[in-house]
Amino acid sequence: MLLYSENWDSAVKNQIAPVTTQQCIIERLHDSRALAFTEHQRGGFLLPVNMPTLEAPEERLRKFKYRGKDASVRRQQRIAVSLELRKAKKDEQALKRRNITSVSPDPSEHQNKGVSLTLQEIINGVNASDPELCFQATQAARKMLSQEKNPPLRLMVEAGLIPRLVEFLKSSPHPCLQFEAAWALTNIASGTSELTRAVVEGGAVQPLVELLSSPHMTVCEQAVWALGNIAGDGPEFRDNVISSNAIPYLLALASSNVPVTFLRNIAWTLSNLCRNKNPYPCDNSVKQMLPALFHLLQHQDSEVLSDTCWALSYLTEGCDERIGQVVDTGVLPRLVELMASSELNVLTPSLRTVGNIVTGTDHQTQLAIDAGVLSVLPQLLLHPRSSIQKEAAWALSNVAAGPCQHIQQLITCGALPPLVALLKNGEFKVQKEAVWTVANFTTGGTVDQLIQLVQSGVLEPLINLLTIQDTKIVIIILDVFSFILQAAEKISQKEHMCLLIEGLGGVDRIEALQLHENYQVALTASNIIERHFCEEEETGTTLPALDQDHEFLQHLTKTHQSSETSKPGTKP
Repeated sequence: MLLYSENWDSAVKNQIAPVTTQQCIIERLHDSRALAFTEHQRGGFLLPVNMPTLEAPEERLRKFKYRGKDASVRRQQRIAVSLELRKAKKDEQALKRRNITSVSPDPSEHQNKGVSLTLQEIINGVNASDPELCFQATQAARKMLSQEKNPPLRLMVEAGLIPRLVEFLKSSPHPCLQFEAAWALTNIASGTSELTRAVVEGGAVQPLVELLSSPHMTVCEQAVWALGNIAGDGPEFRDNVISSNAIPYLLALASSNVPVTFLRNIAWTLSNLCRNKNPYPCDNSVKQMLPALFHLLQHQDSEVLSDTCWALSYLTEGCDERIGQVVDTGVLPRLVELMASSELNVLTPSLRTVGNIVTGTDHQTQLAIDAGVLSVLPQLLLHPRSSIQKEAAWALSNVAAGPCQHIQQLITCGALPPLVALLKNGEFKVQKEAVWTVANFTTGGTVDQLIQLVQSGVLEPLINLLTIQDTKIVIIILDVFSFILQAAEKISQKEHMCLLIEGLGGVDRIEALQLHENYQVALTASNIIERHFCEEEETGTTLPALDQDHEFLQHLTKTHQSSETSKPGTKP
């Protein structure tokens, strides 16, 4: 015998407190705190036995984010969503960085010898044969390039300084000159792609890589910084740095006992070597870096952790095979742990990485679930920042795009109440991701799982969202209602469901959409009205008013259960 819920009408009674949000990721912030979340206690319903999964028409499935699409279409859709989430690249992490602090490579040498020179004096000095004059001129150039406002980066390039600065990188008897030259080139490479190209075409990459083995730590660190700026410009220069054999030197430095400030620069440079696609970093370079990234992920410094997580997020933006490479290192438990961090610069990239992973295969998603991701995501749906809410909802939507077993785990972890809260009170960009989650849920869930979705209170906020201007989201919401009504019809509860929707004002909203200027919206709304809300006119049956439906609903449930009991061949 199949047993169903006795309290479908609880769907309109469960309410969640509103959430207010704001995004700010541009700085390395330390003020974010994850909110504790008490799992919503459900009761009063009985789970079904051997419930079939809903089947969706192919044309309707195509409107949803993942379910029902082949692998290539799903991948394109995921990449498009990823690009939207990343549209402000410089808000998530600095691609390039300039040195604007005064640091002396050796306090005992040249500490007080800095002098102010004109541009012509700098040009004359760097072209001199006297190493001391070369040092003074290079240091003066570096100071000009390090000024906080309007550094003359282009002016220095046009003055023809890059070839001499590159020569100074090779001057091992003069480490202070190497340091100043590397610093000047670092700042030039922090500019536009055109300026970075001038540094690369000036032949700076290979000498900078060789400086990674310098016995002078400050010289070595400055070379790391310069290479990070070059690699951060794009895939072409990233691959230039990789092909110059920089990775083995960087990995050796990362495993050595360097100061944490130095380690931060190493982690940042490695993240830029993982960044960018079309093409992605070559497989060999990724295999080289992954063990070191796993090691850095165990560090306690928030900046090291942040850049390491960003590196892993870039590596998981690719195909399932690339996601598998990262997952196989065993990083998932630590990433899930970092998703609970109170520091936004750690939380954001760890959530992004796990979000990327759950866009992979069902097996990869299950590994993330096994690592505890569903114990953290409900809390992040209630995070005070909308950026975190959005990415948590995006991750959840991809879990919901999996098999019904994943959907059941999503229900069990208590994700539905905060999801409904976002639909009610979240910012619109967050509500859209929440709608996608519900859409994937309804297309892949069993009838009983859809019952639990309705019981969570999802109908009212979905009805309210039917008035928005985004026609794509409106169509998806209408399709969600269609699936829910189909589910109710399967268990002879459609009249009951129609009552709930009508009592919440849903029928009026759907009827109004029949006159929508968008043809697909109007057609979808008309199909719902004709199929599900015109039967009483055809049959002469009058549905009871919502405020009188309690006994009626109980009668429907009992009648349905009795009819199921009388069917031959059913098992108790």
